Amino acid sequence: MLLDPVLLRTFLVVEREGGFTAGGDVLGLRQSTVSGHIARLEKAVGRELFHRDTRSMELTADGTAMLGFARTILDATAEAELYFAEAPLSGRLRLGVSDDLVSTRLPHVLYEFRRAHPRVDLELNVGLSETLRAKLDNDELDLVFGKRRPGETHGELVWSDRLVWAGPPGTKVEPGVVPLVTYPQPSITRSSALAALDRVGRGWRVTCVSDSELGLRAAAQAGLGYLVHAFSTLPDGLVALDGQGLPDPGGIEFVLVSRAPARSPQVALRDAIMARLAK
Repeated sequence: MLLDPVLLRTFLVVEREGGFTAGGDVLGLRQSTVSGHIARLEKAVGRELFHRDTRSMELTADGTAMLGFARTILDATAEAELYFAEAPLSGRLRLGVSDDLVSTRLPHVLYEFRRAHPRVDLELNVGLSETLRAKLDNDELDLVFGKRRPGETHGELVWSDRLVWAGPPGTKVEPGVVPLVTYPQPSITRSSALAALDRVGRGWRVTCVSDSELGLRAAAQAGLGYLVHAFSTLPDGLVALDGQGLPDPGGIEFVLVSRAPARSPQVALRDAIMARLAK
């Protein structure tokens, strides 16, 4: 059974206005046309929808049921028309994300983005911010969500943060050479840690190198060394070692860097990230 939306709309207006003539006035139709619409709808469903005589008109039980069906069908029709009237986003979107961001609220943002834009083929590349920027410059990525040093100007700022030394709860920093758990080069947090130690003449030794935050967290929790990390994205099981004599590693900024033209999937994802994660 296919129900004509035009007939359903006439039916709803007639019921709301209380008569064929009043309904026709609202719709800009003659009374005979309105009557014909209702007759065609009743024929389509094989049921009488109105009890009517020369003085009154009221819904039948089937007419009352049709109210709900008609509203649902017209709402769905309007939603479909809106969907197909807009040019849906489509195509491939190659996203690069800094390793320490994948454990934040970003996965939820990406999930919502994929539900809203199912025709976009999203490819995720996780790595170091500097490596991802190089891939962006080589046209291997379309959008990068990563880090930059304070004072750098590339990208659009999402939020600023402070870098901290981190270790498991209860850690007591001993004097002397600092054991360092770190990403490999080129790593912004690694460079910041070494620069801070060199600035105060503090010795250091690298005890673990990992290109994943999971590996760094495991090493730090095992007591192999201390990790320099953005405070707001500290991994579970690690705490900031403030006030224990380690030099300030400075700040960090999280940014979006894009090669996107206007009205592209990159812009839509950029807007989603800024709306949910910007501070």
